[in-house]
Amino acid sequence: GMTNFGVTKKVWEEWVGHPVDEAAMRALGPADVAPLYKKNYWDKIKGDALPRGVDYACFDLAVNSGVGRAAKILQKAVGANPDGAIGPATMDAVASSDARNLATEICDLRLAFLQGLPTFDTFGKGWTRRVQEVEKVAFDMVG
Repeated sequence: GMTNFGVTKKVWEEWVGHPVDEAAMRALGPADVAPLYKKNYWDKIKGDALPRGVDYACFDLAVNSGVGRAAKILQKAVGANPDGAIGPATMDAVASSDARNLATEICDLRLAFLQGLPTFDTFGKGWTRRVQEVEKVAFDMVG
């Protein structure tokens, strides 16, 4: 469906609490969607508490595949119980992990998930490119 700045019409309508038309969707700007991204994705993956670079890899994953999947992949990457709820045990495991290795593991697990989807043959080239780009940015952020 209609999308602008990665926000679908359905998600935007849920956020604003009323139907929107194409003109309203086209008029969206970064400042409009930033609060939605922060509340619905960044805060839910505890972005402020994650190491630099790992936060970005998890955030992008959450936006594209859902917060629950992002949490589970983060948990698998650190050896925590993949229950989809980022709590103290997950955060302790994150704190004891190397950020660069963790970002790589998140991206590897994300790509493996995408490769298992029935639509990978259609969209896989773009998905793979995106994951590779996210990993590069995450590495740059880690330093």
